[in-house]
Amino acid sequence: MILHVAVLGHPVLRARAEPVPKKQIARAEFQRFLDDLVESMLFHDGVGLAAPQVFVPQRVVAVWIPADMDEGGGLEPSVFVNPVLEPLGEELHESWEGCLSLPDLRGLVPRHTRLRLRALDRQGQPIDRELTGFPARVLQHEVDHLDGVVFPDRMTDLHSLAFGSAMEKAAAQATPPEDVQDDPDGEDADGGPGQAG
Repeated sequence: MILHVAVLGHPVLRARAEPVPKKQIARAEFQRFLDDLVESMLFHDGVGLAAPQVFVPQRVVAVWIPADMDEGGGLEPSVFVNPVLEPLGEELHESWEGCLSLPDLRGLVPRHTRLRLRALDRQGQPIDRELTGFPARVLQHEVDHLDGVVFPDRMTDLHSLAFGSAMEKAAAQATPPEDVQDDPDGEDADGGPGQAG
């Protein structure tokens, strides 16, 4: 079932989510919810989606990293229950983020480049792994949702906050006419910034 996504302004996005009791994980209704969360993430073209974004105030996130967006080969659609992140080192990298709960908004957000993820999988089994690069960024974005944090809260300079459609229009207007003639398909070789949950 495709779930509706809450948009900024709804109080569920600013509340701290509750941990999931381990005994709840095996229940049929919770397993259906995990399926719906993943299906909704994919339907809405997200690379991540947190339970509070679909009005469920529990500590669950879904993540999908396409292989072409990750040097490590990507990550199949997965769910993480009660995730805990531990930064590994002080290095931060600033990159573009978007969010399904802030439709069309984009901004430059600094995130840790390496972290340790500890969580439970959908069978209640422990996960303990290291993440780097884009997967680390997506997990940080999604776990923020579990604490009532949205990506503009993490931005150090709000000057980059913009609507994606306006950025694309400005980029198109800045393109010299001869460049447009060289690219008859009009496709953006770099693509747009990715959108997390």
